[in-house]
Amino acid sequence: MILRTVAIFSLIMLGACSQRNLVYLSDLKEQNNSLDSLIDRKDPVIQVDDRLGITVNSLSPEHNAVFSNGLVQTGGQTINATASTMSEGYVVDKNGAVNFLVLGKIQLAGLTKEEATNKLTGILKDYIKEPVVSIRYLNFKVTVLGEVNNPSTFAVPTEKVNIMEALGYAGDMTIFGKRENVLVIREVDGVRSVGRMNLNSKDIFDSPYYYLQQNDIVYVEPVKAKAAQSNMTRTNVSFILSVVSVLALVGSRIL
Repeated sequence: MILRTVAIFSLIMLGACSQRNLVYLSDLKEQNNSLDSLIDRKDPVIQVDDRLGITVNSLSPEHNAVFSNGLVQTGGQTINATASTMSEGYVVDKNGAVNFLVLGKIQLAGLTKEEATNKLTGILKDYIKEPVVSIRYLNFKVTVLGEVNNPSTFAVPTEKVNIMEALGYAGDMTIFGKRENVLVIREVDGVRSVGRMNLNSKDIFDSPYYYLQQNDIVYVEPVKAKAAQSNMTRTNVSFILSVVSVLALVGSRIL
């Protein structure tokens, strides 16, 4: 029985490996150089529950202290204008606004980082001369699951990551990973979208899912050989348990 199982499993693995293409971008022309125009990367937009790091600088040290540290002089006393610290950042609330130092609620959801920077700069010009605003995501992360060597959620410090880099974070696909049908799940403004990509083809460069956005989920589906292996393992375990039960019953009667 065991030899038979091993033989069947070997045939399944041999057939699956001989027919599968494990090479990324295998349809690229075999040339020394290839020049292609890069697609315009769509900048991610600020979403509800995003955590933003916002700093303000100007020519006035006093104003820098107020808008960067939350300290306001009033009545000869210094008070803290916010409970948030710079390390915690500003959380975008359910209405899409951040409770900014001194200025109060400011709507930022739906804006790109550049658009939000310009908006804050315009507002601060009424308070500060020549303000310089810097915004960065503190929660830009992607999750890679399925047939990869190190499935996990990864923080992306550069706020720019493509599907290949994300798989690199996860230690690349296992041999059981289905390269021709990688799934990307994305949620923007309460709308969930799903994209599928064939990593054997250079057409992924034209996909809107090639560049990932914050909180994207990448799922690598297993090939049928992995499912067959799993089913075979369960079958063998059931068979062994049945044999053990019969032997235990026979042994108890003999005793």
